Amino acid sequence: MPGPRMKHRFLTVLWPAFAMAGVLEMLVFAQIDPAELHGLGAAGAGWSSQAVYTLAFFTFWAVISVASSVSLWLARPASNGNDGPTL
Repeated sequence: MPGPRMKHRFLTVLWPAFAMAGVLEMLVFAQIDPAELHGLGAAGAGWSSQAVYTLAFFTFWAVISVASSVSLWLARPASNGNDGPTL
C-alpha cells in the first residue's frame, strides 16, 4: 500500500486531471453530437450517447493524467550532481 507521500502525488495528478477532463468534455460535446459520430466505431457499434460521453471522459482523464504525471516526474529535484545539466 502506498505511503502518504505517494497518495499525495496520486491526488496531485488525478484530481486536477479529473476536473480538466470534465471541462474538456463539456467543450468537445458542446460542438459535437455523439449521435453523429461516424468512423470511430461509436455509431457502428450502436453505442448510446451516454456510453460515448463516458468513454470520452475516461479517455480525456487518462491522457491528462499521463501528461500531468510526466510533468511531475520531470519537475522532481535532482537526487545528486550526476544527473546531468539542470535548466
